[in-house]
Amino acid sequence: MNLEVIILAAGQGTRMKSNIPKVLHSLAGKPMLEHVIDTAQKLDAANIHIVYGHGGDQVKTHLNDHQLIWAEQEEQLGTGHAVQQAMSSIDNESVALILYGDVPLIQKETLQRLIETVSDQQMALLTVILKNPTGYGRIVRGKDSQIEKIVEHKDASDNELAINEVNTGIMAVRSVDLHKWLNRLDNNNVQREYYLTDIIEMAVTDNVTVVGISTDDEIEVTGINDKVQLQMMERAFQLRQAEKLMREGATIIDAARIDLRGSCTIGKDVTFDVNVVLEGNNTLGNHVSIGPNVYLKDATIGDHASILANSVIDQAVVGKNSKVGPFARLRPDTVLAEHTHIGNFVEIKKSIVGNGSKVNHLSYIGDAEIGKGVNIGAGTITCNYDGANKFKTIVGDYAFIGSDSQLVAPVVIGAGATIGAGSTITKDTEDNKLTLSRSKQLSIDGWKRPQKKK
Repeated sequence: MNLEVIILAAGQGTRMKSNIPKVLHSLAGKPMLEHVIDTAQKLDAANIHIVYGHGGDQVKTHLNDHQLIWAEQEEQLGTGHAVQQAMSSIDNESVALILYGDVPLIQKETLQRLIETVSDQQMALLTVILKNPTGYGRIVRGKDSQIEKIVEHKDASDNELAINEVNTGIMAVRSVDLHKWLNRLDNNNVQREYYLTDIIEMAVTDNVTVVGISTDDEIEVTGINDKVQLQMMERAFQLRQAEKLMREGATIIDAARIDLRGSCTIGKDVTFDVNVVLEGNNTLGNHVSIGPNVYLKDATIGDHASILANSVIDQAVVGKNSKVGPFARLRPDTVLAEHTHIGNFVEIKKSIVGNGSKVNHLSYIGDAEIGKGVNIGAGTITCNYDGANKFKTIVGDYAFIGSDSQLVAPVVIGAGATIGAGSTITKDTEDNKLTLSRSKQLSIDGWKRPQKKK
């Protein structure tokens, strides 16, 4: 049977104290709802249905890159009512998997176990044992340990409140049965809501066995309701990410001080110092060293490269045996060849830097092609923008650019050329020649510095 995934995401999330819909609050750099969608997509579902309500336009806008079927819950009348909103587009000959947009760390493997349990005579319910089950619906089992019903906390008796096996709300069931049971729901309870959990008793009445699939990972099924829980889940998620990297061979100086907000492919003997942030898709080769307070986004770092403290590598490539930083910034479309050195307070944007070249101090290189073996002195800038258009600077192999030079694009610096310190270069220069532009130095006799009037 096909799989239809229903994700409930209509809650307002008043405890977030925010104008942003709860499911759009960010966990590891993306909305918590998107984490759930990404996991659902790994299950090869025929369709993913989002039941939305509060802030629906914002939710749709943020997730318009995904193939989703939207169902609106105009009134918040409970989880059973929410699922009903999606049922008109659910194929009866399918398995329905019900997930929650504020439970972002549910794992594919756990959901696969639920789906595989469903048959003509069985549905599956995910449960968890909690030390403190306050607020959760309790799992009530019969004499044969089969699940008989779920009792919500506010409706539970003292004996039922003593139960510490609780409902996560996540379940898999044949769609034809779900249609039938949802139509029988009523709101005869303290909250006057239509509880999805009431279908468990209906299943038992119809001789459908409710199989409790338990997880021992509380984090996996934890819902997020406020900013405190959001922060706790962020740290739990990041510790998982750090552990995964370490099991792949990375050395992490402090697993509590690394944030992976995307993916990171690593080679052997990669080291991360403290406060490293990785976003997007990063690829690091063998023997790469990442210093403290480094930010990497969609970066490719070659073997034996070192990224020193407080550097930013954003959509750039660093070649093998290169050194970047400290306090360097590589902007998008920058490509460093092997054995390059980019030093203190250097910014490079949309440029190619050739093998063995150095830009060591306080320089800006933009829209440039730097050849191999080039030395660019401190304070050099490429003047690539005239206020309307951008132009390219080309520096030939083994050129030497003196400190505090301005290369006004479009311009070509010849191979082996030397540019004298303090020059402003506006015309192409010849190979292997010294080029400089300086005004005559003068000392003025009798000159007096202006004084402030008392």
